[in-house]
Amino acid sequence: PKGAVHRVPIWVVVTDGAAFVASVNAKKGRWYRELAARDGALIVERRRIAVHAVPITDERLAERISEAYGRKYKRSGSALASMQRPEVLATILRLEVLG
Repeated sequence: PKGAVHRVPIWVVVTDGAAFVASVNAKKGRWYRELAARDGALIVERRRIAVHAVPITDERLAERISEAYGRKYKRSGSALASMQRPEVLATILRLEVLG
């Protein structure tokens, strides 16, 4: 709350009618820890969208999200493989738009 605002690129996918993100650094990722602890915002084409993050625990949904990453980022090679590791999929957050 007293720290500086910071920005980091993240991979967002949409499946089952919702937007999801996961941390390539798993639970060690700074943005993941901060967003899991409090509300945040996405900047999309210069538009700020306030969000609340909800952890998902459904393994079937996690698999569909992993597949969505594969479709969206299929040309990303090893970066995609990094996003589909089990410890990364364990950090999936559903983003709910606030306001």
